[in-house]
Amino acid sequence: MQRRTFLTAIGIGGLAASARAADTATGWDKVAALFPPRNNEVINLEFGAFGQAPRAVMMKFGFYSAAVNERGAYFTRRDFYPYYQKLRQKIAAALNADPAEIAITRNATEALQALIGGYSRLKPGDAVLMSDHDYDSMRTAMAWLKERRGVDVIDIGLPHPATHQGLIDAYEQALVANPKVRLILLTHISHRDGLRLPVREIIAMARARGVDAIVDSAHAWGQSIVDVKAEGFDFAGFNLHKWIGAPLGVGAVYIRKDRIGDIDPYMGEAVSERDPVSARVHTGTANFAAQMAASDALDVHAAIGPDACEQRFRYLRSLWAEPARELPHVDILTPADPRLHAGITSFRLKSAPTPEAHAACVKTLLEKHRIFTVARTGLAGGACIRVTPGFTTTEADMTALLGALQGL
Repeated sequence: MQRRTFLTAIGIGGLAASARAADTATGWDKVAALFPPRNNEVINLEFGAFGQAPRAVMMKFGFYSAAVNERGAYFTRRDFYPYYQKLRQKIAAALNADPAEIAITRNATEALQALIGGYSRLKPGDAVLMSDHDYDSMRTAMAWLKERRGVDVIDIGLPHPATHQGLIDAYEQALVANPKVRLILLTHISHRDGLRLPVREIIAMARARGVDAIVDSAHAWGQSIVDVKAEGFDFAGFNLHKWIGAPLGVGAVYIRKDRIGDIDPYMGEAVSERDPVSARVHTGTANFAAQMAASDALDVHAAIGPDACEQRFRYLRSLWAEPARELPHVDILTPADPRLHAGITSFRLKSAPTPEAHAACVKTLLEKHRIFTVARTGLAGGACIRVTPGFTTTEADMTALLGALQGL
């Protein structure tokens, strides 16, 4: 089914126009109707783990799954490749990349571990830099470089409260204090508190000092617009099952074409001259149907409008986070500066920043107010509770959360 036919069939042709106003309920009622019905037992504010796929995408996923199962290896060996190439092309177009710079993975973690482990420009005595806002699996991979490459590992805590310039300064000061750093890990939007780094400025500053950056953009793409050329990315990992709406198990790795040689082939993988980026990660037998349906998910996301999505998530965040900033007993961790957040924001209990206190608060929010959130640990300042709205989140959900926080 052609893209236009698919979008017309599910009734969302021209949806972006009605969804553009983030604070207009009518347009977003149409968007929400594309997704699975809400669970009336709880208010789900934990879409950060993974996002629900639109119902039409899951229908296509079921169709593709049946086709793969019925036709077997005859299909996967002979007919699947065009679907794979089309997905690469769509991802590249959405990110302003070249398809030859994109390889499909099962998730952002797989993509980023391949980049970190394969980065070949390190020698014994060099150093790498990471922060308390980075994802645990990426931090583990960076720490492993001490064994893998014989480098030192520098770990910093980012400033709180954060400012745009303060974040740039924090990385610059770390590089000045540790002149042997040759690689930094940057988490575009943190899974811990939603802090959005000024990656463009940090990458440019680091590059001027001869330092490369690997960008974890798992939470940024789809929650906001990502342009790899404008941001100056050389290496990055992405998810399609968080904010793009693909079935679980689809991600992507980006390597700028002239930097592919700086990432080793994965465990000696044979390199194709026609497609060298694909040798930098090896997923084994992937979920063919999920990758096929991811192409449809990108079409739906484009029909809603990437800019409209970003505006909507920012709007929903503003309804609770900014009023809650005035509460004496909670600390809103993500700054009000629109350059430093999208939709995810976390709060911390000022009186008890312990994991136990925040786990208890998550339990209270669920059992007393039917609000589902998640506690996060790992930040230098203590534990926190993450709030992540999604495509079916309403203004009333945000009002309920604010009321619950006022009554804590």
